[in-house]
Amino acid sequence: MKKTIALLGATLFALLPLSACGDSDGLTKIKINEVTHSVFYAPMYIADSLGYFEEEGIKIELTNGGGANNVMSAVLSGDADIGFCGPEAALYVMLGGTNDIPTVFGQLTQRDGSFLVSRKEEPDFQWSDLKGKELLVGRRGGVPAMTFEYILKENGFTASDININYGVEFNLMTAAFAEGTADYCTMFEPTASEFEASGKGYIVASVGEAGGVIPYTSYIAKRSWLNKHEDVVNGFLRAMLKAVKYVQETDPATIAPNLVKHFPSTSVESIAVSVKNYQTINSWATDMAMTEASFNRLQDIIESAGELETRGSFEKLVDNHYVNAVYASLSK
Repeated sequence: MKKTIALLGATLFALLPLSACGDSDGLTKIKINEVTHSVFYAPMYIADSLGYFEEEGIKIELTNGGGANNVMSAVLSGDADIGFCGPEAALYVMLGGTNDIPTVFGQLTQRDGSFLVSRKEEPDFQWSDLKGKELLVGRRGGVPAMTFEYILKENGFTASDININYGVEFNLMTAAFAEGTADYCTMFEPTASEFEASGKGYIVASVGEAGGVIPYTSYIAKRSWLNKHEDVVNGFLRAMLKAVKYVQETDPATIAPNLVKHFPSTSVESIAVSVKNYQTINSWATDMAMTEASFNRLQDIIESAGELETRGSFEKLVDNHYVNAVYASLSK
């Protein structure tokens, strides 16, 4: 995946013009391509549903990339203004060489948002139970798979103990699991809870709780786009900071109705359960400025998976000045 992304970075930047925000109903439209659609990203949907973006003169247009590689391709091609995915995708592009580096300008989640689902009920589940079992956890080189590998190694697994099926696309894993592939599958909410409620499987562990704090999902844009739209970026971040605070401090039952717009086929009760699950593991970063220590831990995980030949520069990939400026203005 990293080679594909790097190749795109070397070609598309040279061929395509700068992406520009469109205008819709007097609002500046931002095209955002998200890695998957999940209650894990509740603050972004809340900012939309409660009008926080509109207050900043912004309207978001969401598309689902179905994987970090697809998100980064959309950013590089100009199909998306902002990519919302793991920062490793931008890291691969930077290491591949480009003059217009896709830059991380805000971090939303600080843990893996998936839950491990088993075909059978396992109230006394231990990570050692996964030895010899087939696992669906994402494509090789993606943070979901690498985080899972890291957890297994931390629990004493060797390379020969790990039996991960990397052949299923991220957005197709649940369907493959439902059709009989693998013994365990990782799922985001509300899919995990709905899968369990339907009697098709059982949630046995939180991957995010086991994996610890890492910069999991971030907002990424080409440097050229950020330079051209600084006021829009600042407004976007102000709306997001307000939404993060709301989601962290508000009861799930109150939050859930405000998310129905983005999950019309999911019950309010199921959404509330999903929100509670993410609140419980402290999913969202209170400070959206990525730290160098967390970035280095992410690179440790990627190195451990054998997917990183050269470590990247925090200063080149991450630009916290936007979010820090917004924090400073809000504290006045």
